[in-house]
Amino acid sequence: QVQLVESGGGLVQAGGSLRLSCEASGRTFGGNVMGWFRQAPGKEREFVATISRSGSTTVYADSVKGRFTISRDNAKNTVYLQMNSLKPEDTAVYYCAADRHYGSAYYAETDETKYDYWGQGTQVTVSS
Repeated sequence: QVQLVESGGGLVQAGGSLRLSCEASGRTFGGNVMGWFRQAPGKEREFVATISRSGSTTVYADSVKGRFTISRDNAKNTVYLQMNSLKPEDTAVYYCAADRHYGSAYYAETDETKYDYWGQGTQVTVSS
């Protein structure tokens, strides 16, 4: 079992920045592919970013590419999402997730159905 707790959400003006954190419990954090997803009102949950176990492979949704950066600190059992140049359309509940991946240390997962554990979510609101 892995428990994930997100933090860092809040209200920010358009063009501003916000950094989300997701702290994981358990000893297997380093063995998990990590991802960020979000769900806006009236929309389905969508992929945002993912990072491999090694931390060297990252994949981003087109909507956030160039603005968001995912990173991880396995020693701290924490994954981060640095969000810059925020737009009102970024407003959503952001979730972190963990995939118990047993293969390549450089594999990143964009498919939400592959993830095994989910955090409770943190609200991000971007004002115009």
